[in-house]
Amino acid sequence: MLRLQDVSIKYGEFTAISNVNIEVKSGEIIVLLGANGAGKSTSFRAISGLSKPHQGDILFQGRSILKLSADKIVQAGIVQCSEGRNLFSAMSVQENLQMGAYIHRRKKQQIKQSMEHVYELFPILHEKRHDAAGSLSGGQQQMLAIGRALMSKPKLMMLDEPSVGLAPLIVEQMFAVIQQINQEGMTILLAEQNANAALKIASKGYVFESGSIVTEGTREQLLANDRIRKAYIGA
Repeated sequence: MLRLQDVSIKYGEFTAISNVNIEVKSGEIIVLLGANGAGKSTSFRAISGLSKPHQGDILFQGRSILKLSADKIVQAGIVQCSEGRNLFSAMSVQENLQMGAYIHRRKKQQIKQSMEHVYELFPILHEKRHDAAGSLSGGQQQMLAIGRALMSKPKLMMLDEPSVGLAPLIVEQMFAVIQQINQEGMTILLAEQNANAALKIASKGYVFESGSIVTEGTREQLLANDRIRKAYIGA
């Protein structure tokens, strides 16, 4: 479904990512592991059309998306749930969800069905649908950010550090919902520092260090890798 081929990005003289190769097949959960600044978010920005590679190509469903603008990439079926959530804090939960469905704004029945699905996944959002997004707890805001992304009916969802700042119990609940969304047919590319939680649901992972992928493998291979376990799982 998605393939990054030898993608490199520079900001001035600084190379943010170098020769990155990633493949995501339909129906998979793939995780990008690494510390802050390792290159995960830059890779997401490249896929979303927010940062243009100076080298390489990005293919989605067999065609290059390098020349597409960010809004056209969303219309093609890729949506990013960015780190920090970036909600419209003064707007209500329901209004935030409606903003997520902007590209389908003329399809009222589809928007209604999508919103009902989000409320089924996250019942607390239905309970608080008239509350300002900024009044929600951190976990509820992350639920809303994921829900808003789902409103665009994507084919591929990218989740950037969804566990940041959340209590362990909330992280567990969040990853259970991510797994449920995947089981319903959504392909997911996940960027995480919490390797222990991410590898429980991912089928494969890529490990970033200093802008490059240094290791890749299945969940079982990464969990069995002593270096990966010591660096990212604490075992």
